[in-house]
Amino acid sequence: MRDTDLFQMALGLVPPWMVKRSAFDATAKRLDIYLDFGKGSRFPCSECGEPDCPAYDTEEKTWRHLNFFQHEAFLHARVPRVTCKGCGVKQVSVPWARPGSGFTLLFEALVMVMVRAMTVAETGQMVDEWDTRLWRIIHHYVDEARGRADYSDVTRVAFDETAARRGHNYVSLFIDLDCRRVLFATEGKDAATVAAFATDLAAHGGNPEAVVEVCIDMSPAFIAGTAESLPKAQITFDKFHVVKLINQAVDEVRRAEQKSRTELNKSRYLWLKNPQNLSDRQRTQLESLSGSNLKTGRAYRMRLAFQELYAQPAGEANAFLKKWYFWATHSRLPPMVEAARMVKRHWDGAPSACHRARSGQPDAAPLGA
Repeated sequence: MRDTDLFQMALGLVPPWMVKRSAFDATAKRLDIYLDFGKGSRFPCSECGEPDCPAYDTEEKTWRHLNFFQHEAFLHARVPRVTCKGCGVKQVSVPWARPGSGFTLLFEALVMVMVRAMTVAETGQMVDEWDTRLWRIIHHYVDEARGRADYSDVTRVAFDETAARRGHNYVSLFIDLDCRRVLFATEGKDAATVAAFATDLAAHGGNPEAVVEVCIDMSPAFIAGTAESLPKAQITFDKFHVVKLINQAVDEVRRAEQKSRTELNKSRYLWLKNPQNLSDRQRTQLESLSGSNLKTGRAYRMRLAFQELYAQPAGEANAFLKKWYFWATHSRLPPMVEAARMVKRHWDGAPSACHRARSGQPDAAPLGA
């Protein structure tokens, strides 16, 4: 079998397209495949689909293709413009690449799979392409997919910020809690990001007033943005962020007490893990420390008790939280007192998370974790 026949089959080309010749340069680690069409070939109009349009002229084009083993591969072809009776002179669409792209469809498909698992810069290094060129591919397909998105059924949303890079650079992500899909992403973490989401939601067939629940952290900006842009939504503070607040308070108690109680050295993660997640060594160490009269031990027990909130029946959650709040605010442990007051300031949103869990609905996960 000739190399041209082999490449013809591998590329899946059908008449009038054919492989004319190929050239391989082992030193440059490069394979070039030259495509062509026969004299008198006719093509459909790319505008209206009118078949059998004659060629008007041609333009030489090149596309980066999937590597041939470890060698870069390129397709070359003279792409015709055709004369269409209804549309005039139009350039034809080639079956191996989208209009305006310098890459074949298969190469772009590979890139889109890779960027789901690694950064664009890492993908660029692996395929030996500038990341700026890969971003053009990504933007094309993401914009195309978002153009087809239908948000008419969105009623429950979670959003959170995550660091985009070092420094105070954040991206806010908005997630459909029912379908577990990313709806929107934008720079920043202020109330304006919620307004931008509401605008985008409406642009894709959704209704901001149809959103009945949002799950967020205790950010004042997100709370204000929700009230202004999603006026019918009830706020739920997701379990991750509320428990994180309590964990931070426990760690503050430990750090302060460690200055006078040396047995607390290197014990940080004992107090931040749940008992079932401790190793045997850590469990033994915790049991030893529990015999001491430690402020950190009291804070730790408050943390474990608070987590029981999410196991309470819906009708008992508020009563449970009130008892916990009294305990924490009378503990004489300033970090725990402040954490309890923070929960108090956002009282309505804390028990509703456990209501959702008890009714079988999914817990909101930390979007930036």
